[in-house]
Parts: sequence; structure tokens; C-alpha cells
Amino acid sequence: MIATHDAEAIRRVEPLMGTTVSLDIRPPLVSPDVIDDVFDQLRDVEARFSTYRPDSEISRLARDEVREEDCSLDVRHVRAACDHLAQVTGGAFDARRRRADGGGTLDPSGFVKGWAIEEAAWRIDSAGGRNYWINAGGDIVARGHAEGGRPWRVGIRHPDRADRVAAVLAVSDRAVATSGTYERGAHIADPRTGLAPTGLSSVTVVGPRLAFTDAYATALFVMGLDGMEWLSRQADYAAYVITDDERTVWTEGMERYLVRGA
Repeated sequence: MIATHDAEAIRRVEPLMGTTVSLDIRPPLVSPDVIDDVFDQLRDVEARFSTYRPDSEISRLARDEVREEDCSLDVRHVRAACDHLAQVTGGAFDARRRRADGGGTLDPSGFVKGWAIEEAAWRIDSAGGRNYWINAGGDIVARGHAEGGRPWRVGIRHPDRADRVAAVLAVSDRAVATSGTYERGAHIADPRTGLAPTGLSSVTVVGPRLAFTDAYATALFVMGLDGMEWLSRQADYAAYVITDDERTVWTEGMERYLVRGA
């Protein structure tokens, strides 16, 4: 864990949920106890939803060792949200994933991380935080403004060049999520087939709530370019994608966030 706290900002970085979670709060600041509560909550979510822990609640549910109606309220909420997303995305996002060998598994991770960070943001909101961002491996909640009253800047990493950004976004009171293969390899599968999607290298979605923004980014990565029309019909969401042949395409709504000349 790395943490700093002064009159100008609170910053904390900690490995969690298979990635690195970083928090940057500008005035008005909140109590350090609130920050501790936020990271305790994220650790609790990781413990209950990790598909890598055999004793996690979600792993026990997947093995039918516990009934869904006996699970915690959070698990039942996540399952219901994932079922809704499977319906609205035509199956491009689905926690019940089919494997290429014909088997299946239960994995709501594509929703849980964004939902957990969103829940953490609400805790900071309730404590009086107004200007901050939380970044969990590229999934971001950005509230208010950074220094000087400017919107937060979010760089979209170039999928093939780690030292370059493909675009820069300026966001305030928005969520940003990126799906791609450049950080964790080919970890995204089409839940309808169990096969790896083709056509896109990177998908970035901006929206009002991180849980759905993150899920929509995953769904769009699975849909490919054909999904851009679907995303543009989702109210208050915008997308920027990089294709496998390095073309950039974005929806009309993304124009308000793109920083020209960055």
C-alpha cells in the first residue's frame, strides 16, 4: 500500500481485485477513516466475489453448495444486474459463460469491479467528498474536478504501444471503462460461444455509472464494430474503439470528452 495525505490531496494505491486501485481526493477532503472503510469494503467484495478463491460466496454458489436465495443481498443484486445485462446486450455480456469445450461457468467479474468502485464512490460522496477519482485498472469514477477546477484527464492507452496514449478524455462526474487484451491478454470471451472476439483491440466507454459502463465496454468488445450502433442507442453513453488494424472509431457522444491536440 502507498498512501499520502496533506492539505491539498489524499492519495492511496493498493493492489486489489486482480489489479491496482488508486484513489486521489482533492478538497474538500474526507477523514482518513473513510478511506480505510473504502478499501476494507473493496477487500470484502474481493473475498466474496473472487472466482479464484474456492471459499468465496460466488465460488460456492457456482458449485451449488449454497442456494441463491440464501446468498447475501450483494450477491443477489449482482446476479440480478448481470441477468438484466445479458438481456439488454443480447448475450454479449453474460455472467453465465459458455466455454469452447461445451462446459460453462459463473463469472460476474465483468460487473463486480465496476459495481464495487461505484459503491466506494458513494461512500466518499456521503462523507462530503466532491472532487476525486478512483481508478481500478483503467475503470474510473471521476467526480468533480482536479486541480485548478479542470476536468480530470484520462488517457486511453495505445493497445500496441505501452508508452503512448491513443486519445485523452476530459471528464467530470463521469465513469470511464476500457476493455481490451493489451493488459491481461485474451481474457475476454464471447459468452455465447466461449471463443475470443475479433475485430477490436480496445474499447473505451464513458457513462454515468461505472458498473454499467464497465459491462457495456465488455459487451461492445464482444460485439465488435457492429456494436457501435447499439451503444449509441444507450442514453448518456459514448464509446471510442481501436480496431485490430489500428483504425479509431467513436460515437457522436464521445466528441464532448475528446481533448484535441493532446
